[in-house]
Amino acid sequence: MLVRTALVLANLAASLAASLPAAAQTTWPNQREGDFVLKNYVFDSGETLPELKLHYTILGTPHKNAAGEIDNGVVLLHGTSGTGKNWLLPSLAGELFGAGQPLDASRYFIIMPDGIGRGGSSKPSDGLRAKFPHYRYRDIIASQYRLVTEELGIKHLRLVLGSSMGGMHVWMWGEMYPALMDALVPIASQPIEISGRNWIGRRIAIEAIRHDPDWNEGNYTTKPTRYVYTAPYGALMTESPVRLQEMAGTREAADALYRKWVAEVAKGDANDQLYAT
Repeated sequence: MLVRTALVLANLAASLAASLPAAAQTTWPNQREGDFVLKNYVFDSGETLPELKLHYTILGTPHKNAAGEIDNGVVLLHGTSGTGKNWLLPSLAGELFGAGQPLDASRYFIIMPDGIGRGGSSKPSDGLRAKFPHYRYRDIIASQYRLVTEELGIKHLRLVLGSSMGGMHVWMWGEMYPALMDALVPIASQPIEISGRNWIGRRIAIEAIRHDPDWNEGNYTTKPTRYVYTAPYGALMTESPVRLQEMAGTREAADALYRKWVAEVAKGDANDQLYAT
């Protein structure tokens, strides 16, 4: 039953997850946020951080089986440019977490972490800037595993689901912790090396930041701003052409959408963007 539900969820999330951020609903059962701090964290690169903070949002209530173990845990993983709260977009959450929906928040204990470098989790812009450890996917996954098992006390999950980069992580969760969950649902990803259009798009974003006149090897005092004009290319490459035509059916509408995307990128930090890419 859960696997069938997960497939329905995959189809739904694939069609909605590309939506731009909007106000999040705040009325889901027991919705709350927290921070998990890992002391003296050692990254896969060998670099260390005295305190690595993982921010997370959770919905629902843990249910315990006869052995006293939580048996209704679900982890949802966000994409490269998102945070755990992406799953709370009204266009998505209303189809997932409501009564009778695939991940009814009155039945499941739903965990939505912010990956390292995103949202409320530790990131370069916290102060270290270019001296922040060079984290990799394995670090994001290993730290979230510790959030699930150490902070939340879950020994087994019903489901791990992710979209885009989160989908890439799902494949790796299955490799790194194969006995941890009942089901894995990677959306919009394949278990292969990042290459082709995916890598070229990322390389464009990386080089635009590195060649911004104000970047200064990441040690800038004024935020770089030139790279933001190329940043919408990422959304252009990943969004459905049909959806883009719906959103920008005239030249004026397309110009307005471009300006909106540029403005959203400009709110962020260049080092955070570079590390995450």
